Amino acid sequence: MKVKEQVEIKDLLDTIREGILQKKGQEIVNLDFAELENTVCSNFIICQGNSNIQVEAITQSVRKIVKEELNENPRHIEGLENAHWILMDYGDVLVHIFQKEFRDFYKLEELWADAKIEKID
Repeated sequence: MKVKEQVEIKDLLDTIREGILQKKGQEIVNLDFAELENTVCSNFIICQGNSNIQVEAITQSVRKIVKEELNENPRHIEGLENAHWILMDYGDVLVHIFQKEFRDFYKLEELWADAKIEKID
C-alpha cells in the first residue's frame, strides 16, 4: 500500500471513529487486514449500539462526519430497514454497526481472527 493511501485510510478510520463516538457507540474495534492476502478491504470497523434507534443514529453520524470532513459518501449501506446490523461500505473500509445480540451471534471478530485487532476507546 502506498503512503498516500495509508494516510487516507488512517484519516477515514479516525473520522469514522469520531462519528461512532459522537453517538456513544460501544465496543469499537478495528480489524486490520493489511497483513492478510485476498481480503475484500483493508479494515473492518465494528461497534455496537443498544437499540435500533442508536444503531441508526450511529450510522447517520458516521455518514455525516465522513461527508463533512473528507467529502466521501459510502458506496453502499445495508441493513437500514431493521437496524439490527448495518453495513457501510467505504471501499477499503467496511463499517459494521450492530445491536449487541446480533454482534454476539455473528462474532465477526472470531471469523476474522487472523486479522490484527485493535480496540478503540
